[in-house]
Amino acid sequence: MAQLYFEYGAMGSGKSIEILKVAHNYESQGKEVLLLTPMINDRDGVGMIASRIGLKRPARVIEPDADLYAMIQKESASRQLAAVLVDEAQFLKKEQVDQLAQVVDALRLPVMTFGLKQDAFNELFEGAKRLIEMADKLVEMKTICSFCGRKATTQLRFADGKPQYEGAQIQIGGDEAYKPVCRYHWYHPDMAMLRKQGEA
Repeated sequence: MAQLYFEYGAMGSGKSIEILKVAHNYESQGKEVLLLTPMINDRDGVGMIASRIGLKRPARVIEPDADLYAMIQKESASRQLAAVLVDEAQFLKKEQVDQLAQVVDALRLPVMTFGLKQDAFNELFEGAKRLIEMADKLVEMKTICSFCGRKATTQLRFADGKPQYEGAQIQIGGDEAYKPVCRYHWYHPDMAMLRKQGEA
């Protein structure tokens, strides 16, 4: 039975690797998937899903006001889709998440979304909040804190070697700007450790 999935985790938890793996698994069985990524996700170029270990492939771009139900319905009319896979789903609008739920219910297509749950200030992203409310299945992807090795629950943003606790919610960046951290080290980052590692 088709379901709406949300797989979430802190930065560095392997979300992009997972979506690429899922796509490969479907395609190795001769099944077609539709890969989607929001336009705002331009860290490796607009329309690219890229992991930190170097794997990447192009995806269909989701424009800010796109009607995802209409887009996917049109695509599924031209080819037999087995699943829809959405990267960086935290950047979706509430209405777009509802449209993905409609894809599951009306088109009977499984939709798997991957993304962050909260931003660098521990506030839920709009898309993630709605996915938590609407998804049939939530899966936490785990990674470890940059400072202590405990489970990372969020990410801390850095600028000019200093932790940032305010600013724009969305700032596209990679390892140079964000570190996965546990709750304790979000409040108390070990700056001496970062300096020793030459990362701050």
